[in-house]
Amino acid sequence: MRNWKVILAFASLYFVWGSTFLAALIGLDGLPPYLMISLRFFAAGLILYGWSRFKREPNPDFSTIRAHGISGILMLVGGTGSVVWGEQYIPSGLAAIIVASLPIWFIVLDRTQWKIYFYNKLIITGIILGFAGIIFLFGFQKTGARAASSQHMQIISIALITAGSISWAAGSLYSRSIQSTSSTTMTVSLQLLAAGGFALLVSSVLGELHGFSWNQVPLKAWLALVYMLIMGSVITYVAYIWLLTIRPAVQVGTYAYVNPVIAVLLGWAFAGEQITAR
Repeated sequence: MRNWKVILAFASLYFVWGSTFLAALIGLDGLPPYLMISLRFFAAGLILYGWSRFKREPNPDFSTIRAHGISGILMLVGGTGSVVWGEQYIPSGLAAIIVASLPIWFIVLDRTQWKIYFYNKLIITGIILGFAGIIFLFGFQKTGARAASSQHMQIISIALITAGSISWAAGSLYSRSIQSTSSTTMTVSLQLLAAGGFALLVSSVLGELHGFSWNQVPLKAWLALVYMLIMGSVITYVAYIWLLTIRPAVQVGTYAYVNPVIAVLLGWAFAGEQITAR
């Protein structure tokens, strides 16, 4: 039974998270980036926290809440937030390709596993092939809705998403190291609530609420937000945190090699982004 849970969890990471790149692109047509992820994370956190309390799970102590809050901000605001912000200026497929560098950062940052990683030829071969693919695909033609962005903003977006990938890897490794008796559901709820609150602060600092009108948000943006909230956070993020507790981090991070394929195909099918010969 557990093997099937692992398979389903990986499938969720591979395919659902691959589709959230397109969902974020659709949501950006009506919602500012950090406001959108704030709504997504905070609502998902409330759902999971409410479920945990419904099962009569006790609240963790302050040190545990703080630790999970930090890991959630690193992963969700630093990682996911950078992708959503960057998708204002670059295609969703290119954003997914940059995120595919994630397994490399897991190896670089996970020093306790260096002996295993660097002496395993299959791991090193896989990382080299993945990195070669990233370099090759960086020539992906910037077409579609975000093609008109200035080269300056595109470069900033690429740099920010790269930094976000590092932040995600660091937050994941930190989350795995936290000693806690809380369930995965409670753990994830704390991370999501902290990330949602911090993202709202960033949104306010960036002035996203200035001139913003809820009435002008189209239905498709709300539907995209609900999809990311339920499928991307409540279901798949829980699966991700659970997998980190039973599988090596670099193995869990392999979703970053599948997500670009899903994102590029969906971007081509629904967002007018082109797939070139490269």
